[in-house]
Amino acid sequence: MASKEKVAPPPEASEKSAPPPENIPPPAIPKYFVVGDVVLRFLLFAAAVTAVVVMVTSKQKQPISPPAKFNHSPAFIYFVAALSAAGLYSIITSLLSVFALLKPRCSSKLLFHFIIFDVLMLGIVAAATGAAGAVAYLGLKGNSHLQWNKICNVYDKFCRHIGASVAVALFASIILALLIILSAYSLSKKIPK
Repeated sequence: MASKEKVAPPPEASEKSAPPPENIPPPAIPKYFVVGDVVLRFLLFAAAVTAVVVMVTSKQKQPISPPAKFNHSPAFIYFVAALSAAGLYSIITSLLSVFALLKPRCSSKLLFHFIIFDVLMLGIVAAATGAAGAVAYLGLKGNSHLQWNKICNVYDKFCRHIGASVAVALFASIILALLIILSAYSLSKKIPK
């Protein structure tokens, strides 16, 4: 009497039943990540525009001294240019984030590009904020070793504008750091486990 043996299916049949790992679509990013990304990018736009407007409107005239304007300092000009670029960047990336919201299975490449350009923009904004903050600190405190006098006791309104603009730019830098963290976390969610 012949025993009934189970015959294993040919290897080709088992491979056809399960799709290869590279054809499995990556998991979708949760909507609240994309909504958070859009909200943070809108806040970045608001912070960048506010910092630029406050800096550009920082003018003060004194009867005896020459007027103080933001464009008398290369650091402040760089600050305005960098924050203007950050505002434009936030508009473009907000539109891309909304596109990602409409297409839930957005590409990992988009998230990777967000991380790269967010890091680049954070470097630019942080450098501009540091440069403007250093000049503002010299205006506030002066430097007795180099015989640089403080000017904020004469141009108090001008210095308040500069200080407020630098503070808002610091907020923009924090938003960019949060965007980098959010994009990296979203990208890690797309990696199959």
